Amino acid sequence: MVPPAEPAPSLSVPLPPPRDSGRPYRVCLVCLGNICRSPMAETVLRASLAEAGLGAAVAVDSAGTGDWHIGQPMYPQAQAALGRRGYDGSAHRARQFGPGWLSGRDLVLAMDAANLADLRQLAGAADRDRIRLFGEVGGLSEIEGAEIPDPYGGNDADFGHVLDLLGAAAPVVAARLAQLLGRPAGPA
Repeated sequence: MVPPAEPAPSLSVPLPPPRDSGRPYRVCLVCLGNICRSPMAETVLRASLAEAGLGAAVAVDSAGTGDWHIGQPMYPQAQAALGRRGYDGSAHRARQFGPGWLSGRDLVLAMDAANLADLRQLAGAADRDRIRLFGEVGGLSEIEGAEIPDPYGGNDADFGHVLDLLGAAAPVVAARLAQLLGRPAGPA
């Protein structure tokens, strides 16, 4: 039985506070296999955080809900799409998100509703508000819908579209994190 959908948080819903103010705020980006969307989002968000002067204040990683790609590099088309835009995703290796990860992350951003549901099933009531859709936190719900579509098996335009969405949302996520952490967002 699928639990009923929860209302989507808007940009007015604050991000969850840091679990430990003595260390960087931890954000994990999650898709299905951790070879396309979430590592692309990780790369783009890291760049936005660095641009906002938050590179040391926020730690970003990524994972998948599935286990079939563990240890594999980023999908070649995803890496090529990043490269065409000046990003480097060559160091990425796929990992699977586990229940024990929740306590070590301040915010978990899922790429789509299916991943969001899977992650929330792993979480206790206290952690559910720490799991959100990347697109909602990044303000995409007004433009395109909050889900980042899976480009796996698609063409270069599909991967480019995903990067467009990530590129639009990542600076909003960075600005919201700057506000949460009480830091002015701006070049380092």
